[in-house]
Amino acid sequence: MLKNSSFWHFSVPIIFVLLWSTGFIGAKLGLPFAEPMTFLFYRMLLTLVALFIIALVVKATWTCDFKKIGHISISGLLVHAAYLGGLFTAIKYGLPAGLTALIVGLQPLLTTIVAVPFLGETVTKRQFLGLVLGLTGVAMVLGEKLYLNHLGLSTVSFGWEAVAFGVLALIGISLGTIYHKRYCTDMDLISGTFIQYAATATVLGIAAYFTEDMQVQWTGQFIFAMTWLVLVLSIGAIILLMLLIKRGEASKVSSLFYLVPPLTATEAYFLFDEKLYTVALVGMVITVIGVALVIIQGNKKLLPKGQELENECH
Repeated sequence: MLKNSSFWHFSVPIIFVLLWSTGFIGAKLGLPFAEPMTFLFYRMLLTLVALFIIALVVKATWTCDFKKIGHISISGLLVHAAYLGGLFTAIKYGLPAGLTALIVGLQPLLTTIVAVPFLGETVTKRQFLGLVLGLTGVAMVLGEKLYLNHLGLSTVSFGWEAVAFGVLALIGISLGTIYHKRYCTDMDLISGTFIQYAATATVLGIAAYFTEDMQVQWTGQFIFAMTWLVLVLSIGAIILLMLLIKRGEASKVSSLFYLVPPLTATEAYFLFDEKLYTVALVGMVITVIGVALVIIQGNKKLLPKGQELENECH
């Protein structure tokens, strides 16, 4: 009955995307109390515990193929270590949550470009227009923010290093999506994600040990942010995704992903007073339109049903 209900068809995909958008907010809430790699290292450890329990309950299938484990691990390092590491560091350096979401929201655009030489895909005129619009919109938003910073009129301050880490996150999620499609399409969702998080935790732990002091202030706000990111994003979003894929609804979720940047910007406005002015608002709309053109025209060719979502959980 759930499969045929209007609630399932219309509400659950929207709930999934709403949860996805809060990942940027959770990062901003927790980062004042822990450095990025340390924050993510503890998050990965807690997520691994939860995933292991879920794997036991659902009797997940585990692979003994070391080559396959290697591919899954590399996919995880790109999707989680590079993407989340870049995202958290960008926010730590002052990049607004809304702008961070907008930059990494270009993932379908960059994935389309990368897919041309690696997967033999072609870019249609509509997709090319979407690429141009997406980049133009981000340039408008970024340009306004940097100009306001220069004048001392912005409520947040950041430099090009923050933008660079945002771009690193974008590259990580884009390459990770392509790599996963090529080598990991048949992995078990729970056990495969466990392997991805295990590889990520190892690398992030080493990075945190050598570059950070690994100190955490276990304040109420930090505990809330960590709990939200682990249970709601890393676990809850995956469970929802499993159900969506099982019910054949994952393609609907992908068409809603271009709503994430404005959702995040709205949340950041009310929670952190991150303001967008006229040029930035117009730029965000242009970017959303650009990404929508790429997704609506091209995602079924570029990524199999549900595949693009399988790699993008916070």
